[in-house]
This record gives sequence, structure tokens and C-alpha cells, in this order.
Amino acid sequence: MDHLSRRTVMAAAAGLGLTGLAGTTHGRSSPRTKHPGPEHDGDAHRGMCVVASVNGLPAVRRARELMATGTDPLDAIVDGVAIIEDDPEDTSVGLGGLPNQDGIVELDASVMYGPTHKSGAVASLRSIKNPARVALLVCRRTDHCLLVGEGALRFARQMGFKEQDLLTEASRRAWQQWRENMSKEDDWLNDDERDEPVGKVLEQPGQPATPGQRARHHDDPGFTTGTVHVSGVTAAGDVASCTSTSGLSWKIPGRVGDSPIIGAGNYCDNAVGAAGCTGRGEAAIVNLSAHTIVSFMEHGMSPSAACLEAMKRVADRTKEKRLRDGKGRPNFDLKMYAVRKDGAWGGASMYAGASMAVADGAGARAVKIPSLFDHPLG
Repeated sequence: MDHLSRRTVMAAAAGLGLTGLAGTTHGRSSPRTKHPGPEHDGDAHRGMCVVASVNGLPAVRRARELMATGTDPLDAIVDGVAIIEDDPEDTSVGLGGLPNQDGIVELDASVMYGPTHKSGAVASLRSIKNPARVALLVCRRTDHCLLVGEGALRFARQMGFKEQDLLTEASRRAWQQWRENMSKEDDWLNDDERDEPVGKVLEQPGQPATPGQRARHHDDPGFTTGTVHVSGVTAAGDVASCTSTSGLSWKIPGRVGDSPIIGAGNYCDNAVGAAGCTGRGEAAIVNLSAHTIVSFMEHGMSPSAACLEAMKRVADRTKEKRLRDGKGRPNFDLKMYAVRKDGAWGGASMYAGASMAVADGAGARAVKIPSLFDHPLG
């Protein structure tokens, strides 16, 4: 078993020691405003702040700019997330997201609004590139928390959203390559089974112009668990959060990950803060990771310590042999992000080398986050 990093142990220990509580908010315990130990630079920050997965850097910049002008925090966050959903180069969300095993893009998203403790979400949504905007309307216009599949699409149509093909050529080629290389026993020729043409090849549907060219962004398409999560707190201490994804690539049609599940991939509490996850959704679901992080913050932990302790719970509860490596560690990655009501922020990764995005008083930037295990995955 890998040894935990010294910084990780100190951070978790410091967080676990903060069991005393410093007052109440609406009859509930409120987080401390002072935290001993430099667990993470963000733990000392106070005031307006937006955090995100590292691909959400444009989103945090946009959301904080809007919040600074008085825009509602949830509107600001969803507007920021739309930048990522609209980007065909990001194959983990929205337009250009990698498809399911049938070659169809299915999107999931959720929002949660601290001032009303209300949420909205959609899952297995096809043909609509901005699922977070649809989730926002589920939250504000309905009495429901989650709409799925055809029902989610019908709702989106009723709300005026326009359908479009979400499968870009790059993502289609990645899917095609995955499909062709699944097995040598089927009728598709794997990369190493095809004879290259002797001359130049004309580009046409199903083949790139360059012989042997592999799908862009994917030397080995494998799969992606990418997602964008954004959480924010206003200067007045109001909290909101959003998670959006195209989910696990090549998934069984209808598979739903943690992103649209409140408490798993997204959660906020106006008296405490907000948190979210990216990575293996199934792990966040069975451990209710986002809710767990917020609960730890409510009981006194700093954001970074709360993320690390929630990550440790995932590692400890990963019991299936197929999900553990030769050292007994999870063989998947997971990342967590959190912002507290007072503006403190932090994150954690299962393995070393990860970053997150933040926009606070020092501007918008990507920052390294602590990890549960010292070494990179693999």
C-alpha cells in the first residue's frame, strides 16, 4: 500500500481535530472562521469565490465577473458552465461530448441553490447541448428535482431549447476507433489488422485523410470520465453549485453517473458551503461524496481537509477486486472541489498531479491540489 503524503496526513489530522463548533446559523452548527495549519492556500481565503474542475477555468472567470455585478450566483455559475458545454474541443461535456456505446451523446447535469435549498437536474438528455440550463429551469419552474430521458427532452423543447446533433466529427471518430478495436472476434478490423493504402486517401465519412490517423485527442481512445463542476459563494455568503457531463464514454445507453445526483456529484448548503466531484461517478454515488464533503465542513473541517477525508472514505470503501490495483489502491481517479460559506476553498485528488480552477480576490487561475496518494495513477 502506498504511504499517504505527509501533507495529506497533516491536513486530514488538522481537519479532524476541528470538532468544536463556533456558533449556530438558524439553529444549526456553523463552520469555524479560523483554522489552524496551512492545509491549502485556499483555506485562508475569505469573500467571494468560484471554484471548478480545471477544465472550468473560463467558467469560474465568467461566473465571478457576473456575481461581482450582482447577478444571482446560480445564474452566474450556469452561464459559466455553458462556455464549457458549448466548446466542441472539451469532449467530456455538452457539444462534442464522447457518446455512449451506440454512438449517441447523452448528457447529465444538476444545479443546487443554497438560498432555497432547492435543486434541479436532467439525466440521459439527448440533442440539447446545455443540460445545465435545462436543469436550472427544472429547479426554478417545476416541483421536481430530476427529469430523465425522453421526459427531460420534452421539457427542454417546451422551454424553448433547440435540438441539434451533439456528435462532432472528432468524437465520432474516437467512438468509431473504440468500436473497431473492441475485439478481434467481430467483423470490424482493428488498427493492427488493416493494410494501409499504397497512395493518398481522400477524406470522406468514416475515414480521415491521413492513413492510420487516430482520433484527435485520443492516442488510445479508452474512455473518459470527464465532467465540469462549478461552485460559488457571493460576498453576502449565498452559495450555489452546478455539475455537467457527457458521462462515461462508450457507456451502456441510459447510464447515469453522479453529476445529476444531488449529494453524489453536486451538493450545497447555504449555511455551510458547496462541493462537487469529477472522475468515476459510481464511486461518488455509493459514497455520497459531495454531501459528505459539505458535512465535514459543517463539523469544522477546512475545505481541503474535508475533500481529503471524503477521498479517504472512497479509497477505504473500494472493496471490489476489479477496482483495486496491485497495491490495494483504487485503480481509478476521482477529484473533489469545495468552497465554504466564508469563501475558503480547496480540493483533493485520489492521485498526485491534479489541479483545479479558482477565481477569488487574486483572480482566475489553475492551482495544484493535494492528493490522497503520493504517486500518479498507474
